[in-house]
Amino acid sequence: MNNRNHFTIAIIKEARIDENRTPFTPKQIQTLITNFPNLNILVQPSKNRCFKDEDYFKAGAKIEEDISRSDIIFGIKEVEISKLIENKTYLFFSHTSKVPEDAYQNTRDAAIIYKKELLREILKKNITLIDYENIREESKEAYRYLGFGRFAGIVGCYNTLNLYLKLHKKQMMSRAFEVNSYKKIKELVSKQDFNKLRILQTGGGNVAKGSMEVLKHANIKQISINDYLNKKYDEAVFCTISTGERVERIDGKKFSYEDFDANPHEYKSKIKNYLHDADMFITGHYWEAKFPKLFHPNEINKFKNLRIIGDITCDINGGVPTTIRSTTIAKPYYAVDVNSMKEIDLDNKGIAVMAVDNLPSELPNEASEEFGESIISEVLPHLINQDDGRINRATTASKGKFYPSFSYLEDFIK
Repeated sequence: MNNRNHFTIAIIKEARIDENRTPFTPKQIQTLITNFPNLNILVQPSKNRCFKDEDYFKAGAKIEEDISRSDIIFGIKEVEISKLIENKTYLFFSHTSKVPEDAYQNTRDAAIIYKKELLREILKKNITLIDYENIREESKEAYRYLGFGRFAGIVGCYNTLNLYLKLHKKQMMSRAFEVNSYKKIKELVSKQDFNKLRILQTGGGNVAKGSMEVLKHANIKQISINDYLNKKYDEAVFCTISTGERVERIDGKKFSYEDFDANPHEYKSKIKNYLHDADMFITGHYWEAKFPKLFHPNEINKFKNLRIIGDITCDINGGVPTTIRSTTIAKPYYAVDVNSMKEIDLDNKGIAVMAVDNLPSELPNEASEEFGESIISEVLPHLINQDDGRINRATTASKGKFYPSFSYLEDFIK
């Protein structure tokens, strides 16, 4: 970064009115400007952002609606297609690399339509798109350098436990966005009684870790798979299972993550072995359309105690069939009839679902701070100076073409 003169980055105004997170906090902006005097930072004014424009101005950024003179533009969620600036480099969560099986034929789903139009415009305007989600290590079981996973897990688990209180006619805890403090969340959840609640959780990454933090603060005991399957408890317990514990090869051969990733069609889910007496299911695993679904609608009736699913991963019509739509921070819950798989009133019998798709926005200040630190340490040096490959691997398109590893998106946008 020291080798360039007057390099300019910008923070975009988020298009979604319910998105209040930011790639950098004012304090981080101040640190960047102090350490790199030739770095200019522009911030588009926003009334929704969790930090005020004046805080960025005081930190040394320039508050400008026109960010066309910037070299790199940072955002969080979906950008406004009509405002994309040609020949620029953008970083945000585009959610374009995971294409559902039915996306090629589905011409009515708003999210799919948006993704197609976004990618077409990016190619048309010679934009370089770098997706945060794909900035990873090179290994097969690749570690993501960036993400809001931990806070998604924290808020998603908290919301799901709150759903339990609601269904059991107990006093619900204050919403996360109301207290806007992880410390307060830990205090609130530690005072609750979850009786003999049995929870199954998937995942081994930051989402699952964040969820586990909350479960432990709620005094819910973590137990092994063996104990979960074979013992009864007079207290609330949870068990977290990994990929190798929830899927198995159809031919009975040994599981390996590399093989599962390369040959997912040769695997099937065995989650039903664990869900038959679970009261609550929390998902914190990574899922793609090529992977087997966790269970199918006709299997749900076998899960006799299952009443609540907290789908933190929130893949619509994905691995969890009850996630028929995402929910909002304002209205985080709905219920699904297990026979028709149609949405029903939350007070009726069925599976109650928590599927908020922007969970970290309930704790935007702390989530943004953690995210910004990761950009500064893991992305900026490789983006502006020498790339070790992580930026190249995460680049979806540049100069009017898709990068080879994302060439399959050509068929998608056609």
